Amino acid sequence: MNLRNDADGIIKESLAEILPDAAVEKALKGHTFANGRIVLVSVGKAAWQMARAAADVLGERIDTGLVITKYDHVMGEIPRVRCMEAGHPVPDENSFAATREALALTENLTAEDTVLFLLSGGGSALFEQPLIPAAELTDLTEQLLASGADIVAMNTLRKRMSAVKGGRFAEHCAPAAVFSIVLSDILGDPLDMIASGPAHPDSSTAADAHAVVEKYRLRLSPTATALLDKPLPTALPNVETHITGSVRELCAASAAAAERRGYTPVLLTDQLACEAREAGRFLAAIARTHASEGSYAYIAGGETVVQLRGKGRGGRNQELALAAAEGIAGLTNVAVFSVGSDGTDGPTDAAGGYVDGGTVAALAREGKSAAAALAENDAYPALNAVGGLIMTGPTGTNVNDVAVLLIRG
Repeated sequence: MNLRNDADGIIKESLAEILPDAAVEKALKGHTFANGRIVLVSVGKAAWQMARAAADVLGERIDTGLVITKYDHVMGEIPRVRCMEAGHPVPDENSFAATREALALTENLTAEDTVLFLLSGGGSALFEQPLIPAAELTDLTEQLLASGADIVAMNTLRKRMSAVKGGRFAEHCAPAAVFSIVLSDILGDPLDMIASGPAHPDSSTAADAHAVVEKYRLRLSPTATALLDKPLPTALPNVETHITGSVRELCAASAAAAERRGYTPVLLTDQLACEAREAGRFLAAIARTHASEGSYAYIAGGETVVQLRGKGRGGRNQELALAAAEGIAGLTNVAVFSVGSDGTDGPTDAAGGYVDGGTVAALAREGKSAAAALAENDAYPALNAVGGLIMTGPTGTNVNDVAVLLIRG
């Protein structure tokens, strides 16, 4: 029995199944473009993969283009397309410079032109032209990340601080058509929230934005507070959108990969939305109930959050796994892993974390404990000390996270 090998195999195979290439190809082959220029703008953690797929289909029909993605996510050159890397989850000067270039590429277009806009998660940080000073935007982003706010609450606020979010980028591209292919990384696929909706009308209200500020006790300058009430586009007749990818597909791929290894897959949910440590403890509780009943893979997809209480290093998937470790301690046939489909978990180089029944004892031998690490939000060094980090590198996709409890009968 090698639970770690099973976990690694499930991760590798399920991520390979959800790359966006086929979906981009299908959307493009079914679309007729006008006779003008095609300008490609691809933004997000999966931007390079999506742009390469588009270039494979359209070839020289693409006049020019730009990829804006996270550091170390560009995997090669794409003809006629400039690739730029920028900051995530906090935007940096490269985010702003790349966005300025995208705005310049899409200026002075005609009604015969098309902006092929490929969007994936991470765009909220990577694609940004702030209406407040950069330092203030960075502070606001860090406040939101530390608050435990979910992605919808975060984007409700961030889009109002931006010249490109909340439909403003599509408005900038007019009168050109915007043909948008979106790889969803938010539960329920709300188009105005994925990467803060640069090419989709806003459905949130000023009242919603004020409520986020109040709920999470955020510090805003008078300028930022005034922007909460500035109207966003409510209609974008120049936009056509195709949505592809979802955490449901990731869960299905994980289930199939587990079944090939002899596990009976059980989908618990593809709508997981709670604190990471609570999700980990819940999976551990399931393990204690069912540890002697056969070989099962209990699967939960979605996106958890972390409430920062300490000053350690980690991410939501690492924290979920470490929180499960104490509950499954001593169970020799049980493992829990959680992984971000984009290959990165929080501000770390790990995709997630793996624990099994021996993790707590292994931590003790290293002079560490799961409880102490969790108290400081310090999952990364704890898991690193016992070989519990999952390292995939950039995957080329981004459709939320999947956590799996493996029980080998």
